[in-house]
Amino acid sequence: MAEISIRWVGEFNFVGIDSNRHSVVISGMPPDQSIGLKPAEMLLLALAACTGYDIVNILTKKRQKLTGLEIAVQGEQDSAPPWAFRRIVVTYRVRGRGLDQKAVQDAVRLSEEKYCSVSATVRGVARIEHIIELTDDEQAAAV
Repeated sequence: MAEISIRWVGEFNFVGIDSNRHSVVISGMPPDQSIGLKPAEMLLLALAACTGYDIVNILTKKRQKLTGLEIAVQGEQDSAPPWAFRRIVVTYRVRGRGLDQKAVQDAVRLSEEKYCSVSATVRGVARIEHIIELTDDEQAAAV
């Protein structure tokens, strides 16, 4: 069972500590006074990190020559409390040498449908869409 803790450190600021004793600052302060991550955006970060781990793991096992991965996540929230996310768009920017497009598509599908616990949890409330931007380092160098 996963277990984390949150400690209030003043105003609307907290320190979150995970089961491995890593910490992160979380803040509900206005942007110009914020010292940490917004709680709702942490959910989007968790989604990106979870699927990112899966993508790297799957492509490595498929012997794909991955040289870079960036995942951008946009979330549309309801306009009224509790401001639930209803639509999330995950953009995968995948770089590599001689990457097989189908292997990348399969990795994204497997992550979204089978492996990513955050995606599985969020999918019950929000529609998750994805975009894949694939860059082949060998083709880019030839241009």
